[in-house]
Amino acid sequence: MKKKFIMPFIVCLSLSAYVYGEKADSEQTVNQFQPSVNTVRISLKPEIVGLWGMSIDNQKKCTEYYNFKSNNEFVVKSDKEWTTGFYEYEPMVNFDDKRNILTLHVNYDNNEMDCSGNQVDQSDELSQYSVKWKNPKSIELCNPERPDECFATLNRVLP
Repeated sequence: MKKKFIMPFIVCLSLSAYVYGEKADSEQTVNQFQPSVNTVRISLKPEIVGLWGMSIDNQKKCTEYYNFKSNNEFVVKSDKEWTTGFYEYEPMVNFDDKRNILTLHVNYDNNEMDCSGNQVDQSDELSQYSVKWKNPKSIELCNPERPDECFATLNRVLP
């Protein structure tokens, strides 16, 4: 008679120990993948970052490309000319400001012919432009002193 009562009792104990062990293992697995620190990083980049193109002539035979990188470096490719350097983009802080400012500092120019047919070494040049956004995919570069005098339109090629 004792065997009839002891055997089910042992089986129940062993099953509860097994279930408890499974539960403890699953909790450890879940906790193992939870990060101990916040690993989410939010980085803001200027809205001008990306690849832009400007058609130089009406027949669109030559396009000048401007690549504004997120680390504030830029590359300009115009026909056979390559220009590299650093840029700073200052967006409007409030609506009282009438312009966004783009400053380009050229570090290197390979002094080859560009899309306009000019061959000018622009190394170590510093230029400043007013940027007028026509829409999210098109901007105009303008005179910083007179923002309504625009001379170039860049169209977004890649984000």
